[in-house]
Amino acid sequence: MKARRPGPTGRLRVAEHLATGVRRHEDRVLTEEPLEIRLAWPGAAARRVWTTLRTPGHDFELAAGWVHHEGLGRASGVAYCTDVELRPEQEFNVVTVTLDAVPARVPSQLDALSAGSAACGVCGTDEVDEVLARRPSLPWSGPLPADDLVRTLPDLMRPRQELFAKTGSAHAAGLFSAAGELVVVREDVGRHNAVDKVVGARLLTGAPSAEAVLVISGRAGFELVQKAVASGIGALVAVGAPTGLSVRMAEAGGLALYGWTRAERTVRYA
Repeated sequence: MKARRPGPTGRLRVAEHLATGVRRHEDRVLTEEPLEIRLAWPGAAARRVWTTLRTPGHDFELAAGWVHHEGLGRASGVAYCTDVELRPEQEFNVVTVTLDAVPARVPSQLDALSAGSAACGVCGTDEVDEVLARRPSLPWSGPLPADDLVRTLPDLMRPRQELFAKTGSAHAAGLFSAAGELVVVREDVGRHNAVDKVVGARLLTGAPSAEAVLVISGRAGFELVQKAVASGIGALVAVGAPTGLSVRMAEAGGLALYGWTRAERTVRYA
């Protein structure tokens, strides 16, 4: 039996409890399934390096973006795994990224930068230094948006957040030019996945990973700032607030960082 590729949303019956009574109807929910990323390069068999819970769709972009953000190299090919031992329901949940060269390091589930770390002996300074040492892109040298334009960017992205409109549970990330032109938007159950998909979408078309502005629908945690710095993006604009470590990462990486962004105000942290 041929496997059916999972969609980004599913339907189910729900009971909506109102002040006037109970209304039973069909509702849409966001799909959340694991994606295993395997890595291969010349002379090496594919091996598992990361597993994330994601919303199916744009899986190749997610994998290519993740590999780029980890500083592992550029993908020369991305494909669903066809191992015979995979069950039919796993077929579209395993992706192999082939690099065009041997990576400088062999990653594992335990040492990926995007995992974050609370391990003994690791501090915020170590995390920042490691990201800067491995980033594959130079800092942004082009123009940045004016502050009054920054305030409008989340509203400009919102009409493209189709999965959020249907389910209320999808995060979004979008790349914009300094003039406020929307380049690409992607949605996912995970904020970090949405950013990987956005950057992967650029890389798989041969475009540079960098752009003037990355807009995200949630808070600006360290992992998202790390990805923006790794891709050479000029500014990160978040609807929520940053953390202290993410501000330090932005300052060290030359990233303009905005939080609490909405039509009436934005706060610049770096």
